[in-house]
Amino acid sequence: MNFPKINLHIHSTYSDGKNTIQQIIDKSLNLGIEYIAITDHFTDSWKADVIPTLKDIEKISDYLEEILTFQKALKENGDPLIVYKGIEVDLSSSEGYIKNLLDVEKFNIILFEYLQDLESIAFIKNLVEYWKTSITDINNFPVLGLAHFDPFYFVHGGLDTLIQFLKNYNIYFEFNSSYPHCYSTQNKLFFEKLREYDIPVAIGSDSHHISNLNDLEEPLEMIRYYKLENNYLKLITKLKEIKL
Repeated sequence: MNFPKINLHIHSTYSDGKNTIQQIIDKSLNLGIEYIAITDHFTDSWKADVIPTLKDIEKISDYLEEILTFQKALKENGDPLIVYKGIEVDLSSSEGYIKNLLDVEKFNIILFEYLQDLESIAFIKNLVEYWKTSITDINNFPVLGLAHFDPFYFVHGGLDTLIQFLKNYNIYFEFNSSYPHCYSTQNKLFFEKLREYDIPVAIGSDSHHISNLNDLEEPLEMIRYYKLENNYLKLITKLKEIKL
């Protein structure tokens, strides 16, 4: 079965990526990628002192407006590429910072970075429940995913809690080519649970340069290895339902 090529984890010059959104889109078109998400960093943790981030409302507004411009242009030109407005939220960030600056209704995809314990699960639950009460149209609620998440943190304790959390909040697992250890066979039980509970899976490269935008084959091979093709198709269906 031939699957659409997707890369839902890409960084631009709005954070620590080396390429502009224009360059990313041009390269993605040349590579025949069909779905991409620009997911620049958002944090007020230690990382904000090390790398550029989407640090304030003005920068976030400029970022979203630029992606929106490309969304419209691609559609008008009939180009075979869809680009999504994404963001990568560092779970080490303060709750108030996230709630005050992120208008989730304006994003298509939100990635959570550094899910490592039960406290992080509770943190995400609190955010999502808050967002659900603040959004004006629940149909515009973004697709949620985990950025380069390592299941090993939960395989030997808390796995059932993790799986129920992903299922209840409709959060996808990302096969990230820059973090192959996250989908190693030591986590086989986790992937069996994903299949059992029909939890979506996606592909991302955590690209910081257009040279690795197309590093997608190994993640796809592992999706096939774990027999998660239907989970991948479920994610693609969700992408197609996003209102741009």
